[in-house]
Amino acid sequence: MSLIVQKYGGSSVGNLDRIHHVADKVIDIKQQGHDIVVVVSAMYGETDRLLQLANALTQQHDPRELDVLISSGEQVSMALLSMALNAKNYPARSFTGSQVGIFTDNIHTKARILEVKTDVIHRELQQGRIVVIAGFQGVNESGDITTLGRGGSDTTAVAIAAALRADECQIYTDVDGVYTTDPHLISEARLIPQISFEEMLEMSSLGAKVLQMRSVELASKHNMPIRVLSSFSDGSGTLVTFEDKIMHKRLVSGIAFSREEAIISLACIPPQVGLEGRILGKVSQANIEIDMIAQNTTAEDKVDFTFTVHRREYPKALKIVEELASELGALTIKTNSKVAKLSLVGIGMRSHTGVASTMFKILGEAGINIQMITTSEIKISVVVDETHLEQGVKAVHQAFELDKPLTTSELINC
Repeated sequence: MSLIVQKYGGSSVGNLDRIHHVADKVIDIKQQGHDIVVVVSAMYGETDRLLQLANALTQQHDPRELDVLISSGEQVSMALLSMALNAKNYPARSFTGSQVGIFTDNIHTKARILEVKTDVIHRELQQGRIVVIAGFQGVNESGDITTLGRGGSDTTAVAIAAALRADECQIYTDVDGVYTTDPHLISEARLIPQISFEEMLEMSSLGAKVLQMRSVELASKHNMPIRVLSSFSDGSGTLVTFEDKIMHKRLVSGIAFSREEAIISLACIPPQVGLEGRILGKVSQANIEIDMIAQNTTAEDKVDFTFTVHRREYPKALKIVEELASELGALTIKTNSKVAKLSLVGIGMRSHTGVASTMFKILGEAGINIQMITTSEIKISVVVDETHLEQGVKAVHQAFELDKPLTTSELINC
């Protein structure tokens, strides 16, 4: 008998018919003789509805009370699924994050899991019950409810699977796995049967919305394989695992992108020691995440310092930079709040050259101007005008033949 942890997203439990469908899938696993723990998200759109209520009431939210509010969506889902399972004569019991023992730090709305207790879960499993747990939430040392940020139910599932030493953590969504790029944008996108933790981590951080980045970090740390599956169709999905276990490898695994980027640049700053720290320090103190960074010296021996932030953080970051500009002696501030990031990801880049030059050539031939570039061992990212994003993704996807099945040589050399 194996232990499986399953997570079902908001679209999977979006209405009562879908909850019945999830119950049947869970029962199927139970009938195969496995123990099963299920983590559920709020019903589709429910968290947004709760946030809208909060915003209609006040724009100055108490983070503690906001967590109390938005955590309630998952509690509805867990109770309904447990009711459905019990009605089908499969004993189930639901638990909130605090009831089961998911302990987090004190940062409301973006908490990190510190510990998962397993006593309650083991007790219920030993009594033959299916355990249903509310995702996205935990409790801090003061006993206050905390939430884990968007996509936090993925992290809940992985953390529970790791604590229980489950055989597999299955993440059920509205797509049947991880694709070479967003299949809604590129119809030729191909399902990736296996992908490494490192590649998935890059794709999640670069805009792919299949898995929350923290969940992939946690899975990698605890050697917990994740399988991404569809709630609405059959198939083996995508297995996220260690690189040495990947059976299918190619130069580029996939293309991730983000439409919500903004560029801010301080131009013609007199050279000075500690310039970078002063700028980035002020922005970071406001809890604004900085993504790409570029710095260059002009012919007049002045410094241009450029960085990108998420578009929702753009107004706040710009205000900080405007206050800094006079202190630093910057001549101008240049911005572009309508850019997008396009990224190639692949572990094959470690041992092959020419990927960057091919990407830049393809974009150039398509008439797409590159505004910023950043690279790592398995990633190349560029910033382009948002109006050129779809054209760029299509051109690069075709150039690296990601729409084609794996070749014989790619299978042999894996």
